[in-house]
Amino acid sequence: MVCYTYDGSFEGLLTAIYEAYYRKEKPVKILQEENLQPSMLYTYIHIATDIEKSQKVYNSIMEKISEDALDNIYHVFLADREYERGTIIYNYLRLGWKIGRNIDLHLSDDRVMKVLKIRQRVEREVHRMMGFVRFSLVGGNIYYAPIEPDNNILPLIAPHFAERLSDQKWIIHDKARELAALYNTRDWLIVEADLGKIPIIDAGEKHYRDLWKEFYNSVAIKERYNLSLHKKLLPVRYWRNLTEKN
Repeated sequence: MVCYTYDGSFEGLLTAIYEAYYRKEKPVKILQEENLQPSMLYTYIHIATDIEKSQKVYNSIMEKISEDALDNIYHVFLADREYERGTIIYNYLRLGWKIGRNIDLHLSDDRVMKVLKIRQRVEREVHRMMGFVRFSLVGGNIYYAPIEPDNNILPLIAPHFAERLSDQKWIIHDKARELAALYNTRDWLIVEADLGKIPIIDAGEKHYRDLWKEFYNSVAIKERYNLSLHKKLLPVRYWRNLTEKN
């Protein structure tokens, strides 16, 4: 059995899917090369990223399936802790090229349900993170926010904050993946971010942090405090990056 591997990029995955259609061997899996868990059951073939081939697959999804399908697989791709995400996307697209734009109506098909469930999970975290990001003023009049999401959601939340904080320079730092979204009041981009280069908080920022904590504690009604509900709405794994929890 053949398993294709790719470099971890979205373009690399689309290239592997392109080769799966035009080579003689048909892969049963498409996996990211990093963190690969080899098995003696498979023959592994690495597929080098080819932008032209990936663009052909991108265009084919748009034309022969739908824009929604493309959006679906991108969300699944960003669920980077999903080990089989490449295979899940590949199987979904194979079905999509047979069925067409109505693929997402086939809810009884496991290939469709896997994609839709993962997308829902990613979207849920995006929605949460838009409320959980806490910015602090650092040097150079830049606002910095550390996050550690379960999914690689920087590409999905950066446009939101670029619109909401359009007149401020900011950095959203995904510490788990050592990536950062940078915004300069005009454009945003994502770059690699060394954990050893976390900016120093501005001296005056501590005063505002203390004020925020005091406000947060003062509005809480102790008699109505429900810890289990609190943890459900505000998962514990996010607490380490929240001003009011530190």
